[in-house]
Amino acid sequence: MKVPHSSRITFALLLITLSSASGGKILVYPLDGSHWVNMKILIEELHLKGHDITVVRASDSWYIEEMSPFYTSVTIPSTGELKDFFEMFVSQQLEMKIHSAQQGTPFWSRIWSRIHMELEILGQFSQFHKRMSEIIVEMFEDENLMQSFHDAKYDLVLTDPGIAGGTILAHRLQLPLVFNVRWTILGEAHFVIAPSPLSYIPFTATELTDKMTFPQRIRNVISYIFGTYAGAYITEPHYKPIVRHYFGPEVDYAAFFQEADIWLMRNDFIFEFPRPTMPNVVYMGGFQCKPSKPLTKDLEEFVQSSGEHGIIVMTLGTLVGKLPQDITEEIAAAFAQLPHKVLWRHTGQRPANLGNNTLLLNWLPQNDLLGHPKTRVFVAHGGTNGVQEAIYHGVPIVGLPLVFDQPDNLSRIRAKGGAKIVDIAVLNRDIFADALKEVIYNSSYRENMQRLSRLHRDQPIKPLDRAVFWIEYVIRHKGAPHLRTQSNKMSWFVYHSFDVITTLLAVVLLMTLTCISIVRFLWRKIFSGKKVKNE
Repeated sequence: MKVPHSSRITFALLLITLSSASGGKILVYPLDGSHWVNMKILIEELHLKGHDITVVRASDSWYIEEMSPFYTSVTIPSTGELKDFFEMFVSQQLEMKIHSAQQGTPFWSRIWSRIHMELEILGQFSQFHKRMSEIIVEMFEDENLMQSFHDAKYDLVLTDPGIAGGTILAHRLQLPLVFNVRWTILGEAHFVIAPSPLSYIPFTATELTDKMTFPQRIRNVISYIFGTYAGAYITEPHYKPIVRHYFGPEVDYAAFFQEADIWLMRNDFIFEFPRPTMPNVVYMGGFQCKPSKPLTKDLEEFVQSSGEHGIIVMTLGTLVGKLPQDITEEIAAAFAQLPHKVLWRHTGQRPANLGNNTLLLNWLPQNDLLGHPKTRVFVAHGGTNGVQEAIYHGVPIVGLPLVFDQPDNLSRIRAKGGAKIVDIAVLNRDIFADALKEVIYNSSYRENMQRLSRLHRDQPIKPLDRAVFWIEYVIRHKGAPHLRTQSNKMSWFVYHSFDVITTLLAVVLLMTLTCISIVRFLWRKIFSGKKVKNE
């Protein structure tokens, strides 16, 4: 039976109405830069599911566009350009790292350089969070903006807790809160929400594994103590006064983070070492990964020209388009020694000794190249996105970690047999070429990465679908408080049951003293009685 045209139109309109009716209203407070890359993937998928998305962005946003078919933006004034800050930060840290590792530098000079570098990191990140806190005040003092947020009647706030703005805004609006997270302003996410025994859970930046020797466990504990103090030093002075001013003097800003409904974790146990977790932690490691697309004609011709040797892909992420020229020359010389073709994202001065086998690009399609069958090795800085894509496509890594979480990320892949790490501070053409040859010609690296790839792909539901389900779950149920632990409301004394242990010890001590007193009393009674009788 032929369906009338008018009926088909009516049916289509009904479907559209039902789709829009089932969609939620989501307020997104993202972190710019590479973090936005994966947040945008979530936003696009939520948009396809019929949700209405609003994104809060700074007026000088680096990656976050004001106009988009996937979301409506709310632009707020910025107190400093994030792109400039991170580019300067990475450049300075790299220079200090290279200087501290130079041969001939006295031991105490190297120690002082290391201390100076750590203090510089703390100072720069403190200034970064100061800028982020000023944006929060700008928002809260803008009555029209805050009223528009209230009037919009959002269903939840989706934010990256690497900055505090989204978390504090969610509590201001009294909305359910979902994290797109690996790092928070309080530290690595697991250490904020889940039990983290330091006997087998390596602390951030230690580059340790879950199999630690006694000296390594000492180092892990010391790193945890200093790391916790450092985290408080760079964040508390800026965010605590805001929370006290707008929410009251008794409110703990750290509890705002621990009370998030769902933590969408940007890693999984293919990448991470096994460890305790919580019911509201949802693992979506590799959610941004996807099958590769065909390369452009010119790139495909270059790749195919590599023959049986294949290609090497090198990129150091969004923050590092170029390295110091002397290091660049050494890398170029190492590539020139190899029979492979090389695609290298490099925006600086052309190296003088660049080989005919190397193609420099301002940008390269990283995912599509990693998925190409001729790719033999991935030279990377160790950012989370790049590492996850390498796992997805089963490509071994030669790592050049620079800053942030990069050394830890690469150390995890090294521990699983899929990566070789080169310290960029001591890199020369021979060291770099040897690392490349080892990873390319030792088949265990590729076999281990392909094993991780098979494990990653063998899931009942795709990580992106899992993430979207839990966001919609929070919308449907107006939060997920039943998944949140009560541990964040306990003092450390109660959490570790020291009050119970103290009470039980006191009871045992009291019973022991009572028994001793009774025995002493009976002893005296018996022997004093015998003495009287004898007399």
